[in-house]
Amino acid sequence: MKRGVRAVGIAESFHPDNDRSTLAGAVVRADGVLDGLAYRSCTVGGTDATDAVLALVGELCRPDVRYVLLGAIAPAWYNLLECSRIHEAAERPVIAVSFEASDGLEDGIHDAFSGTERAERLETYRSLPDRRQLSVNDETVYVRHIGCDADDAAAVVRTFTPAGGRPEPLRVARQAARAGDSYVRSRE
Repeated sequence: MKRGVRAVGIAESFHPDNDRSTLAGAVVRADGVLDGLAYRSCTVGGTDATDAVLALVGELCRPDVRYVLLGAIAPAWYNLLECSRIHEAAERPVIAVSFEASDGLEDGIHDAFSGTERAERLETYRSLPDRRQLSVNDETVYVRHIGCDADDAAAVVRTFTPAGGRPEPLRVARQAARAGDSYVRSRE
């Protein structure tokens, strides 16, 4: 992959005292150069995270951006992302990367919600692409992908991960989200 290929990474920062979660989007080239930032927020425990991600995609997905990387599928306490909607809007592959082994979110959703809220979240969760384990720089990550095959998703994650196991677009977006969240809390 060429050094100038770009990906948008989207990650969140959440502080337990807030009812909003800060989302940051970072455009990063394959050679690690930051090429754009944007912010949005979503409601903790809400259902608006996909719309916030779509706003970031709309702002940051220029023609030279080839991939969208998501740092979570359930930011802001089960505010589940609809990867298929994100893929349709972005018109490019969407790759969700998580960093911990898990038995899944169904039990947590069952425990935290009831009625329609539970049913809608379970439907969204069950619609997500399968999660696959991937070795990157001697670390293990877990990848879901839509709009590309497993080999392409693995190549993208590895290309954008110069060290450790966190792809650079997600690392930068997470740092930006933390800084943005810290700034917002300091102004309250």
